[in-house]
Amino acid sequence: MTAAIDALLENAVNMGDVPGVVALGADERGVIYQGAFGRRGLDDEAPMTPDSVFWLASMTKAITSVAAMQLVEEGLLALDAPIARVLPELAERPVLAGFDDEGRPRLRPARQPITLRHLLTHTAGFGYDMWNAEIGRVMAQAGVPHAISRRRAALQTPLLFDPGERWTYGVNTDFVGRAVEAVSGRTLQAYFRDHILGPLGMSDTDFILTPAARARRVLMHERQADGSLAPIDFEPTEPLEFFMGGGGLFGTAGDYLRFLRMLLAGGTLDGARILRPETVALMAENQIGDLEAGILRTVQPALSNDVDFFPSMRQKWGLGFLINTEDSPQGRKAGSLAWAGLGNTYFWIDRTANLTGVILMQILPFADQKAVALYGAFERALYQGRMA
Repeated sequence: MTAAIDALLENAVNMGDVPGVVALGADERGVIYQGAFGRRGLDDEAPMTPDSVFWLASMTKAITSVAAMQLVEEGLLALDAPIARVLPELAERPVLAGFDDEGRPRLRPARQPITLRHLLTHTAGFGYDMWNAEIGRVMAQAGVPHAISRRRAALQTPLLFDPGERWTYGVNTDFVGRAVEAVSGRTLQAYFRDHILGPLGMSDTDFILTPAARARRVLMHERQADGSLAPIDFEPTEPLEFFMGGGGLFGTAGDYLRFLRMLLAGGTLDGARILRPETVALMAENQIGDLEAGILRTVQPALSNDVDFFPSMRQKWGLGFLINTEDSPQGRKAGSLAWAGLGNTYFWIDRTANLTGVILMQILPFADQKAVALYGAFERALYQGRMA
């Protein structure tokens, strides 16, 4: 198995599909594959290594969701109570009802309150401007910065619909992070360190790059029209005004695999209990009923392609994760959990097959065809190698 996966990852680098890549896989016994190939950047001679540091982007959401569920276990947060009890800023968040003749947004009151369950399932009504032109129009008119700016003003957007009405991916988990801070009395950085990252030994994961981590950071690249890649300046803006529960973490593949192994094992790893088994099971259940999840149509092609990881398959959402409802062509069993980050970082957790994997790259736009193909090839090879 190792030789086959090494070959496909190294070939992707040699073909110019990716500048560099790190991939790891594990089952219930521990790590079963680890590989790092290429360089940290096309204009950087440093080789890619297992301890290379990536911007994890929306892979942060899974960790924030776990933090919230820890507090649900403690009775400090409730899934179905109005979240405004904890976050008054969400007490009267209006719904965008279109635009008037002069192009100004028309707003109306929401018909029901936002809950933690809405935020964790992306059914609260918040969107991202890269996949929704209307929210982008509102942001442009009001001078609202993009979410990755790490500025509080980025969260000052209206809802696109009434809570619970639809699934739309957006800044929901940033509010989950703020709820964690509100009830714990800690910053999200401190809460993560003490309750998740520290107990799991994820010492290379943080919202702020230390000098040592910055020295190992992987550069971002952009896919050009001719299919080639070019390095781009993609440093988060300073100063950091809040810890983004929806996308602010940097980390290594090895660290993130420890987090995934904890979930694969029902909430525990190496003696550290992070969640109860029944909580992990709840997070893995479809929480959106008949609503559909997972499909995103781009309105900003520089940042994202269209996203549909399972074409022709109904996709659902749990408490923090995408759920495939059928076995995938790559080998993933129905009911598995997954998500990704904007820079083409990906993970999945297959609790039925007892297999989990993570593959990290740093390329824009998201859902880059060559990056997604490599992700799928790695996943397929991991399943096939395990069966051999």
